[in-house]
Amino acid sequence: MYLAKVSATGQITIPTEIRRALELKEGDKLLFLQRKNGEIVVENASASAISKAQKAFSGVAETMDLKDDADLQVLVDEMRYGKDQS
Repeated sequence: MYLAKVSATGQITIPTEIRRALELKEGDKLLFLQRKNGEIVVENASASAISKAQKAFSGVAETMDLKDDADLQVLVDEMRYGKDQS
């Protein structure tokens, strides 16, 4: 268990062990989530976004028959420039 004191302006210093666990760096943003039971969960917003994106795209490459980076680049080029100009 770790304790942090809230300043008059609402700021806190996050304990070193928590910063390490969340892999926080200067300038990172925190995400505060409140669960139905009232519990507050703190997450590294960047890490959370990446994790959610990875879950959302899981299996898409196989569905689209993308086998490697070259296939992905062809798709990106088609989206950017149109199918005839890639």
